[in-house]
Amino acid sequence: MNSGHGYATLLHRHAGNPILSAAGWPYPAHTVFNAGATRLADGTTLLLCRVEDRRGLSHLCAARSRNGVDGWVIDPEPTLWPEPDAYPEELWGIEDPRITFVPELGKYAVAYTAFGRGGPGVSIALTDDFRRFERLGLVMQADDKDAALLPRRVHGSFALLHRPIADSGAHVWISYSPDLRTWGGHKLMLEARKGGWWDANKVGLSPPLIETPRGWLMIYHGVRRTGAGHLYRLGLALFSIENPEHCLLRGDSWIFGPSAPYEREGDVGYVAFPCGYTIGDDGDTLNLYYGAADTSVALATGSIAEMLRWLDENGSPPAR
Repeated sequence: MNSGHGYATLLHRHAGNPILSAAGWPYPAHTVFNAGATRLADGTTLLLCRVEDRRGLSHLCAARSRNGVDGWVIDPEPTLWPEPDAYPEELWGIEDPRITFVPELGKYAVAYTAFGRGGPGVSIALTDDFRRFERLGLVMQADDKDAALLPRRVHGSFALLHRPIADSGAHVWISYSPDLRTWGGHKLMLEARKGGWWDANKVGLSPPLIETPRGWLMIYHGVRRTGAGHLYRLGLALFSIENPEHCLLRGDSWIFGPSAPYEREGDVGYVAFPCGYTIGDDGDTLNLYYGAADTSVALATGSIAEMLRWLDENGSPPAR
């Protein structure tokens, strides 16, 4: 678990990274990155990738693999296109999907960023096959992104994590809804720290929350502004199962940051940005799929149990 410089290594890069890029796409694409992920009922891993064209506009396209590592079968054309005529909030594309299977609905909920004239907002679409989608439209107005649904209701309501930007900063919030369309009960979940911290300027949800016996495990990204630009790194926090706005533990250090060449060099350098994961048959092995430098999709693996142990040793309850 420990690497040579003394810090714990919780996530291990796949030797074949990056695992998906525009070079292998079945139709013209500029970059492929920031993929939502899920395991289908037959065990197939499905990645719903953000694909950007040379106009700078993004759509979503599905790639499927038996082992979640290679042998990807990519949809021959876009899986989910922007529909700006019916949904003007999608005028400049749809981005960064996060997938949650909701047993109550028997469907997958895809929360994604819709980019329109007002800025980025949060939209939701439902599907049971990743071929036909029911759009629910914009559920969080701009400027808001980094959203994912919880798989079941909390106190009778659906729950959505998201990251609005306001005068107070860019923090992770949770909101509640009876029907996935009308949202309220907004509560602050995780604040960006102040000062010199690695997550001092902005924080946002990375993949959907991971349910564990100890609570909801959050992998989040923190942004630190430097003289050379923005640095995106990953941290961990743990939240109560019954009251997910209540943070139990938050790690002080970042656990994963851009260091490989494909993470440092690309359209947006020094970015490792996960939007999805799958969990192995052992219930512990985590396959984390992340966008590398806004240019390709890469894979890192880890252990949920190790992450929880790390939080016990390196985390503390946030000051109230």
